[in-house]
Amino acid sequence: MINDFLAHDLPRVEAAVREAAAAEITPRFRQLDVAEIHQKSGPHDLVTTADRLAEKHLTAALTELLPGSVVVGEEAVSEDPSTYAALDGDAPVWIVDPVDGTRQFVRGEPAFCTLVALAHRGELLASWTYAPVLGQLAVAVRGGGARLNGLPLSAGTPEVGADLRVVTSHPDFTTPVEERALSGLHGVPGISARPCGSAGLEYLALARGASDALAFTWQNAWDHAAGLLLLAEAGGGHATLAGAPFRLAGGNALPFSAARDTDTVDRVLALLRPVG
Repeated sequence: MINDFLAHDLPRVEAAVREAAAAEITPRFRQLDVAEIHQKSGPHDLVTTADRLAEKHLTAALTELLPGSVVVGEEAVSEDPSTYAALDGDAPVWIVDPVDGTRQFVRGEPAFCTLVALAHRGELLASWTYAPVLGQLAVAVRGGGARLNGLPLSAGTPEVGADLRVVTSHPDFTTPVEERALSGLHGVPGISARPCGSAGLEYLALARGASDALAFTWQNAWDHAAGLLLLAEAGGGHATLAGAPFRLAGGNALPFSAARDTDTVDRVLALLRPVG
């Protein structure tokens, strides 16, 4: 069933992602009322009406496209954390972040996106990264490459002799322990580090060769699933601090790094410390 779906129905997923954004997200861009913006865990962890309605739209559309599939979405997990366990189940799983970069969206900045990935038994099969205001849609299929607006993506390798451009977990979302784990990336000759914005767009920047590496201290599947497949299909790599691949269902040795090539992954990991 999954193989047939991957062979024939992926364009319908792209259409569903575009339709959800057109119906629930872009009409609210720079039009949000204060009453449509809410805090979840704190002032930096925001959710809007657009996030919630877009996830509901996608949940209905994607499960209809692939009968028997389930959705692990950021907003549904926020309401009921037990739904995250579906990542370990036997059913195909859609991993959804309806608005990745909600803070940017709330501020009226265009650098946000919708992230959708399809996984089965812990393996990523396809992903979609859609930035509607920027006019960018990146699609990756396991073993089938990565494309941005229909054109092939290749991460390439960092420029020899240039500072390594590394994006790190944003300090608004890191604990003091996590900040210490990343501290080896700051003030080091040859490393130019900055905090991340939308995780999905940071992965796209890696896949395009517009940055060199990421170092993250959180592991929510919806932040990373689409981007990790996109980067892998563009030729990049990733690993946790223990040297193992990132696992969708958790249990990762944090922090972890993703980069344009495996040598850069190793170079970044050598500067990190364990969390905990």
